[in-house]
Amino acid sequence: LNPWDVMLCVSGTAIACENALVVAIICYSPALRTPMFALVGSLATADLLAGLGLILNFVFQYVIRSETVSLLTVGFLVASFAASVSSLLAITVDRYLSLYNALTYYSERTVLCTHTMLAGAWGVSLCLGLLPVLGWNCLHDRAVCSVVRPLTKSNVTLLSASFFLIFLIMLHLYIEICKIVCRHAHQIALQQHFLTASHYVATKKGVSTLAIILGTFGASWLPFAIYCVVGDPDYPSVYTYATLLPATYNSMINPIIYAYRNQEIQRSMWVLFCGCFQAKVPFRSRSPSDV
Repeated sequence: LNPWDVMLCVSGTAIACENALVVAIICYSPALRTPMFALVGSLATADLLAGLGLILNFVFQYVIRSETVSLLTVGFLVASFAASVSSLLAITVDRYLSLYNALTYYSERTVLCTHTMLAGAWGVSLCLGLLPVLGWNCLHDRAVCSVVRPLTKSNVTLLSASFFLIFLIMLHLYIEICKIVCRHAHQIALQQHFLTASHYVATKKGVSTLAIILGTFGASWLPFAIYCVVGDPDYPSVYTYATLLPATYNSMINPIIYAYRNQEIQRSMWVLFCGCFQAKVPFRSRSPSDV
C-alpha cells in the first residue's frame, strides 16, 4: 500500500464524518432553513462527497482496477472539490451582500439570489467533473497527461485558472468586507463620540477572522493549483501527493470555520444528540456577516 494513498483515505474518512454531521444537523433543524445555512449546507454536502470520493478512489485503486472506474472516480472528485470551492465563493458573496445591502438582505430577492448561486455552482462543477468522462483524458495518449492522471494538462490548467479566478474574487470581496466593517465601527464611534475598546476589539476580531478564512483557503489550495500548472508528469508522484493532501485539509477545516462555530448549529447539535438543550433562548436569525 502506498502510504500517501492511505493518508488520503484517512483524510477522506474524517472529511466525510465531519460534514455528514453538518448536513444532518441542517436537515434536522427547521430553524436552519435559511439562505445562509443553505449555502453552508451546500459546502458541507460538497465536502462530504469529496470525502466519499477519496475513500472510493482508494478502494477502487486497490480492489477494482478499471480505466472506466478510474475516470468516474476522478470525475466525481473533480466535481466535488469544484462544488466545495464554488460554495465557498457563494458564501463570500452572501456575506458581502449581507453587509452591503443590509436593509434589503432579508427579502425574497436574497432567496432567489441564493438559489441562483447554488444552481450555478453545482452546474459548473458537474460540467467540470464530466469532462474527463466525456473524453478529456489521457488514457490513450500519455504525452498529454498532467501531474494528476488521467487528467490532461489542458484540463488541470483550466481547473487551476478557475481556482485562481475564484481566489482573486474572494480576496477582493473580503477586502471590501473589511472596509465596510471598519467603516461601520467608525460610524458607531462618531455617534458615541469616542471609539470604545469593545468596538476596537470587535473590529479587530472580524478582520482577523476574515484573514484566517482566506489564509486557510489559500494555504490549502494554492500549492496544488500552482503545481498543476508548473509540474511535469515525469516528476515523482510524491510531489503531487504532497500538494494534494493539504488541499483535502480545507474540506476538513471548512465545517469548523463555517458550521461548528455557529451558535444555532451548536444548539441544534445538543438537540439532535441528547435533546437536553431546550429552546429557552429564542432563535435569533443572524446575518452571514455574524458567522
